[in-house]
Amino acid sequence: MTATAPSSTATAASGNGNGTHAAAGEVLMHVQDLKMHFPIRKGLFSRQVGAIKAVDGLSFDIIRGETLGLVGESGCGKSTTGRAILQLYRPTAGSVIFDGVDLVAAKGEELRRMRRRMQMIFQDPYASLNPRMTVGSIIAEPLEVHNLGGSRKERTDRVQQLLELVGLNPFFYNRFPHEFSGGQRQRIGVARSLALDPAFIVCDEPISALDVSIQAQVVNLLEDLQERFGLTYLFIAHDLSMVRHISTRVAVMYLGKIVELTTRNELYLSPLHPYTQALLSAVPVPDPVVEEKRQRIILEGDVPSPANPPRGCHFNTRCPLATDVCREVDPELREVRPGHRVACHLVS
Repeated sequence: MTATAPSSTATAASGNGNGTHAAAGEVLMHVQDLKMHFPIRKGLFSRQVGAIKAVDGLSFDIIRGETLGLVGESGCGKSTTGRAILQLYRPTAGSVIFDGVDLVAAKGEELRRMRRRMQMIFQDPYASLNPRMTVGSIIAEPLEVHNLGGSRKERTDRVQQLLELVGLNPFFYNRFPHEFSGGQRQRIGVARSLALDPAFIVCDEPISALDVSIQAQVVNLLEDLQERFGLTYLFIAHDLSMVRHISTRVAVMYLGKIVELTTRNELYLSPLHPYTQALLSAVPVPDPVVEEKRQRIILEGDVPSPANPPRGCHFNTRCPLATDVCREVDPELREVRPGHRVACHLVS
């Protein structure tokens, strides 16, 4: 497999006037004001009566070679963000600039060409592999779709190389998915995502359906592949401990919006947004003495519906610190420290 090395000409990304600049490094992907609204239709003529605002104005950069963790409660829009970036969902508004090309505006052959450089590892290894296809056919499918890989023998050799690369016996290519465990199936999914030598991979909760004993193995595999081939990841998860292990930077989402974005260490050592503080307070600490003294932040109420988000800050209905301005004005994601951006009126 041909390694794709990260660019050696990393440059310091400067601010672009809207607080979306990233840490020093070459920007691989720039997401600007991304929105993904699903229409709500009723009546005989399917008249639109509203919209589910699954993603509601995200702006961030992804640096070449990094892992950007995306965390938040279930239903906050994490997976929808990943699919909208890859254009599996065509966004309602905004732009996704990938290596200088706006994927939202791209169509036809141009979009098809760019999709070769972006792949996805899905959450459920039991549902994401076609049970009627052999492992070899599953991994070779991207090569066939894009008419790559040469002859049938060359594609078979390629599949065996990929199986070996993810730690599986290369002679398993004639077996079917039901013959493998969950961890092995996810490795097959990883091999499929590598078939086209991508530069960017969306990992959509790739370990949440696996046993705890297997999760670390898959994460270590992803890290090894990233170092070997210069891959860039968007790692979507709700396990904050695992995100801390694998991520370079972490973005926290709540109800379709990013509320905090900073480096891994800065987020876990000095969280600024009340929602981030509440999430981290729920993460167990292995030291019983520290755990006993730690203050838990219990959020009251349920997450509001994305079909009818609250006015002002989306978090104001559950925030213990909310003021009148929080209920009226939606805070912008602004830089309060170097490389640390927060969307909160109470953080200065």
